[in-house]
Formats: sequence, structure tokens, C-alpha cells
Amino acid sequence: MRDCVAIVGAGAAGLATAIFARRFNQTRSVVLLDGAKKPGAKILISGGSRCNVTNACVTEADFWGGRSTIIRNVLRAFPPGDTVAFFRELGVRLHEEADGKLFPDTNRARDVLDALVGEAAAVGATLMSAQRVVDVIRIPGGFRIVTATGHLEATTVVLATGGASLPKTGSDGAGLAIASRLGHTIVPTTPALAPLVLADDDTMHRELSGVAQDVELALWVEGAIAVRLSGALLWTHFGVSGPVALNASRHWLRAQLDERPTAVTINFRPGRQFDDTLGEWTRLSTERPRASVNATLARMVPASVATALLRRLGIDGTCTLAHMSRDNRRRLARALVAWPLPIVGTRGYGFAEATAGGVALTEIDPATMASRVCPELFLVGEMLDVDGRIGGFNFQWAWASGFVAGRALMRGRG
Repeated sequence: MRDCVAIVGAGAAGLATAIFARRFNQTRSVVLLDGAKKPGAKILISGGSRCNVTNACVTEADFWGGRSTIIRNVLRAFPPGDTVAFFRELGVRLHEEADGKLFPDTNRARDVLDALVGEAAAVGATLMSAQRVVDVIRIPGGFRIVTATGHLEATTVVLATGGASLPKTGSDGAGLAIASRLGHTIVPTTPALAPLVLADDDTMHRELSGVAQDVELALWVEGAIAVRLSGALLWTHFGVSGPVALNASRHWLRAQLDERPTAVTINFRPGRQFDDTLGEWTRLSTERPRASVNATLARMVPASVATALLRRLGIDGTCTLAHMSRDNRRRLARALVAWPLPIVGTRGYGFAEATAGGVALTEIDPATMASRVCPELFLVGEMLDVDGRIGGFNFQWAWASGFVAGRALMRGRG
């Protein structure tokens, strides 16, 4: 059997693995197989078609899923500075935007994909597009990779098929089933970084559709706060989106998966607690007794949000602060720090930017990305039980895991 590395999936992680494998060892034949006629669809649509390549600061704290020590070891092998240098070598310079997000100077995801595909070809990796892999079977000396049109054999296989998010781009979770058949444990998957859908009988989101604001979300599990997340929230016709809602989606879904009682509340005054907020309103009633409740609240939150909150609380916004009852001050203070968000679901894998769950991290060697249960099998990218918050972190995981696997493949055999 020819000493060949077959990489299943030509997305971010697969392309990175192919490039680094050939850079480290040009004597090994590397073949990339992808089901799409033109691979890299997820790269093209990421970051609003601008591609948030990475983040200026990336640590294991930016990720959820398996053991943080394993995530840390992989990330440290190829930090963001190396990613910036790597893409600069490929002719793609990056610039930093809000929250440390790094984008190509051209603001074109196409330039990122073209650079990766071009480098893969330049280092001698063979890209076989329109070759959907339906199974990988262990055989003596290696693997048989079964495609929709035939099969090929390889001594080493790298699974880089992604999770189940955005299935129209080709990552439909099929690779996880292959990994399972090869002996791996699959941590149950859910969408991650998905917009949240709110109950139809609560019309607040439709009333505020298009309004963005900074908030803090608290996920309550069995009556206690399990997670707090801060960031921008966008009200939509179906519910809420924006970075903080997307980040919260995986936590809500994981709690649902465990069938644990959950609730989510919004703090419209991030960092403030009930007593602080109540004290603020009490103080303002003394300092600005003739100011209206609505005008005062509109200085704290968007005017449309202020109106919506007061209407639902049954508080007269034209009332002056001096005439606002103590009970209404307490009710408003409570609403500002713990407004219930009636989540009924998410928009699912079709709108999710990542997948939570996947191949158990304990079953891979973080120094090589090699499987601990199936010799000569490597696993990289999103199909592992790792999902990062929004902001370029999932791409950084793809580059880092691809680098680690590519470096390990230099040995000639995994």
C-alpha cells in the first residue's frame, strides 16, 4: 500500500493539515477529498463573507467542550501570532477590529480561501473535489476510503469533515458517524453559535426587531446561575441574535440535552445588581424629581426598549420620578437586571456557526491529533468536542489542530 495521507474534508482544518503536512515532509503523498465541487463554502460565508480569520488573544477560556488542558496544549502549538504570520506568507494580511477580531485587509473571505487552496497546490497536495466520502474502513496496513463513485486506499487518514453546522456547506455530521464506526466515542452534538427563538406569545422581540444593545445574559439551571455572558444583543423578528445570544445558545442547548430546568434572563445594565439599580433610581428621584420615568430610562437603554419595558410593566412613562411609587421603582429595578427571555429553541444547525459536542477529546493525543483508539487515524477541527465563542476562535482551533496534525505527519507514519 502506498504511503499516502488521505484528508477527508477540504475546509479550514483540512486545508491547514494538508499544507503543514507537505511543508514538513514533501516525501509523503497528501490527498484532500471533499464532497463539494468547489470546497471551502463555510470559509466563504463566514464573518459576513469577510472571514474572521482569528482573534488577537486566544486561550482555552474562549472554548467549551472537552478538557481545557487538552485545548490549551493544541492552541499553544500554533498561537494567533503564528496564524498572522502564516497568512502573511500566503499574501493575506490581517487587521484587527473590535474585540480583537482579525480580518483580511481586503475584507474578502474569497482571498482567504484562494490563498489556502493555492498554497495546498503549491506544496504538492492533491485536491480531489466532488468526491464525497461515505465511509472509511480499517484494512490491513491502512484504510479503504469509500466515496460515492469508488474507493482509494491510504496508510493514514485525517478526518476533517467538520461538525453538523451549516449542512448546506457540506458539514452534515457524516464524519462523526465515520469516527464512531472506527471506534470513537461521540459526545452528543447540538448547534452552537445559533440565533435564539423566542415564544410567539411574547411580542417584544418583534416590536424591537432591528434594535441592538449591550446586555448581560444569565443562564439559570435548576434555579442557580450556571453561566453569565456579556455582549451585543440584536432583537429580531424571530427572537434574538448578536454575539451574546449566539454564545449563549450552546449553553441553553446543552442544558436542554440534559433535560435540566433552564431559564435565561437579560440584565440591561451589565455588571449591575438589583440593589445597585434600585439605589440609582432612588437617588435619581431626589436629584431629578421632575424628570419623567421614560426619559430617564431612555438614557440607560435604547428608547424603544424603554418604552417596551414600561408598557409591559404597566408603569406610566410620563410619570415624574418624584411621583414614581416605591413599588414601581423596585419592579423596574428588578426588570432591568433580570428580565425573563422566553426561549423556546434555536434556529438550528442550518443557521449555527459551529457545533457543540463531537469526538471525545480524551480519545486524541493533543501533541499529534492522533487517535488513541484507531492507529494511523487523525482528527482535526470542528468534529472534535471543542467549540469556541464567536470572534474567530473556531477558525483558530482549525489552524492550530491542523498544524499539530501536519507536524506529526512528518514522521512518515502516524
